[in-house]
Amino acid sequence: MLVHVTDRAIDPGNLAAAFYRHHPDAAVTTFSGFVRDFNDAGQVDSLYLECYLEMATRVLTDLGNGAAQRFGLRAWQIVHRYGHLQPSDPIVFVATSADHRGEAFAACEFVMDTLKTDAPFWKREHYGEIGQWVTVKDIDKDRRDRWSEKDSDQ
Repeated sequence: MLVHVTDRAIDPGNLAAAFYRHHPDAAVTTFSGFVRDFNDAGQVDSLYLECYLEMATRVLTDLGNGAAQRFGLRAWQIVHRYGHLQPSDPIVFVATSADHRGEAFAACEFVMDTLKTDAPFWKREHYGEIGQWVTVKDIDKDRRDRWSEKDSDQ
């Protein structure tokens, strides 16, 4: 399983352990993202994550394949949640495996930086009776764009 988009709970520890078992390469990195209980305005009680399932799966697959080609990965995996989530629930798990740590770390960071802005997921944070759609932040766009700048240097 390279990409899995699900409305069911994910367990990053189990996902990481399975990835390590199947890909004991020289360097493996993992990233797990969780629902925060705060935003710039204050407390967050819950998060609703909407997605276009088929498109999300395709975009994440293309992203993983692109990272594999760019960084020479031996293996990779992306698991992403959607639906109603509570603070501290895992949202995303990314694993990358390469011959060297630099490539494994860079690939994992590249996937997350690109996923945050390009994958078709929409977040609605709830606090009390108020709900608000979350827009992509400039810092997230900047983090994604820095990978394009690296392409022009090569």
